[in-house]
Amino acid sequence: MNIVKSFFICIVLAMLVSCGNSENKNEQSTDTLANEAAKGGKIEFEESVFDFGEVKEGEVIEHVYTYTNTGTAPVILSQVSASCGCTTPSYTQTPVLPGKSGEVKVSFDSNGQVGKQQKIVTIVSNADERVTTIQLKGEVLPK
Repeated sequence: MNIVKSFFICIVLAMLVSCGNSENKNEQSTDTLANEAAKGGKIEFEESVFDFGEVKEGEVIEHVYTYTNTGTAPVILSQVSASCGCTTPSYTQTPVLPGKSGEVKVSFDSNGQVGKQQKIVTIVSNADERVTTIQLKGEVLPK
């Protein structure tokens, strides 16, 4: 009789444990499907680093970085920010469809920025690689 009770308890426990695992597998597969559906956009810059060479202090450097969406879903840039206040980015605000191009325009005010410079612009988007960076570098000579 004790063997039958023990066997019955083991079966009930096994069913309870396996039911919990089944739910986790369903949640995991649903999460995986949602993540795969969200993927697809890919940003590829023609150039990710621009060297402006040497400039005199006070000059404003502007450069346009062009990117292409080489993925399969539209890319939307949600945030573009610079590493310091002397650098101002502006960017394509509309979704960039697969095969199409967008721009990030960076303006660097060299006033008060004498010496070697490396400014990083961070781009946050819905692309497969959520965060990417571009750089502006060069040397500012005193007036």
